[in-house]
Amino acid sequence: MSLLTNKRILLCSGGGIAAYKTPELVRRLRDQGADVHVMLTSAAQRFVSTLALEVVSKHPVGVDLWSTDGKSQIVHTDAGKDADVIIVAPATANLIARVRHGFADDLVTTTIMASDTPVLLCPSMNTDMLDNPLVRENIDALAALPRYRVLEPGKGDLACGVIGRGRMPDPIDIIEAARAALSPNDLSGRRVVVTAGPTREDLDPVRFITNRSTGTMGFALARAFGARGADVTLIAGPVAKRSPVGVARRVDFVTAADLERAVLSHVAGADLLVMAAAVADYRPATRSATKIKKQPGDMSLPLERTTDILASLVDNPVREGVTVVGFAAETDDVERRAKDKLKRKKMDWIVANDVSRRGVGFGTGDNEGLLVSATGVTHVLERADKQAFAERIVETLAAALVGQPS
Repeated sequence: MSLLTNKRILLCSGGGIAAYKTPELVRRLRDQGADVHVMLTSAAQRFVSTLALEVVSKHPVGVDLWSTDGKSQIVHTDAGKDADVIIVAPATANLIARVRHGFADDLVTTTIMASDTPVLLCPSMNTDMLDNPLVRENIDALAALPRYRVLEPGKGDLACGVIGRGRMPDPIDIIEAARAALSPNDLSGRRVVVTAGPTREDLDPVRFITNRSTGTMGFALARAFGARGADVTLIAGPVAKRSPVGVARRVDFVTAADLERAVLSHVAGADLLVMAAAVADYRPATRSATKIKKQPGDMSLPLERTTDILASLVDNPVREGVTVVGFAAETDDVERRAKDKLKRKKMDWIVANDVSRRGVGFGTGDNEGLLVSATGVTHVLERADKQAFAERIVETLAAALVGQPS
């Protein structure tokens, strides 16, 4: 189940060219299970039709401050209060300024002013306008208020012909930010390091040894920690994935040795280390500088052990004060093997799953398994899509972390 399932979202669109993207955003939000209602400023109506938005949202679109709902109720005093989150996309310079200064002169601004519902602002405008110090001051002032979150715009071709910052964030980024706005901010001030993805160990310039990990689980965990306010460092293997919204910094690695260096560089002072990366246990003993040519007969490939990163942290001072979470991807006797690994490597928690089961584990959309603590508590993680699976893990770990001093 998505975090947005059955959540009521009020989408308010300002008068920028990016308003034409709002029907797609509404559709994507509904795909996540949200109940989406839409309001347009008078300028936004020049860029997108109310009919299109009514068709995709399945609700009338609000455009008039003076209309009622037929029950003698004032719409703007109820719509914001009834919503779980208000998304302003596109948020133009003009609309941002009016919200910042408390204007209530149309349906959108009056609705925002008449509630205390969390607001997610998605600025979209010309690059020079975005960089104007007065506009920037308005954005920063709203971002500093607890009620408001700002999702910074993307880069690319803008309608004015300029290539630069100012594009309205993609729907997937807005959805992630909306999920964050609905999540508890209980990990604010906590530093979390998450590793994700496979390693690659070169045999020659053409070939390498790797595994089936796609990084999806680690990226989902990073996203879930970020949504709860954590300062997240994502250490990512060679995967073609964009950094999730809420990740403060990303460090890329290729080999197990790269990963070891990255972990040692970033784990000191962290509150939590989550080792979700699938690390090679062995690498080629030698790497050929040129492509190995095919020869008659069989080929023998000598391998050597890589560093067991979790085991190496057991007595390392950088681990002091860090809660360590590992993963055990097994194909048999899952719980026993996971508990043995938890004990041997002196971890605080371990997530175990059976990667031989159809439809779960590497390269799939779902996961299921166990979350086991060093104190002997086992949480059964029912089958779910990997984002929901990650959120269940993070919910349990957050409860444990919140009970510890920062």
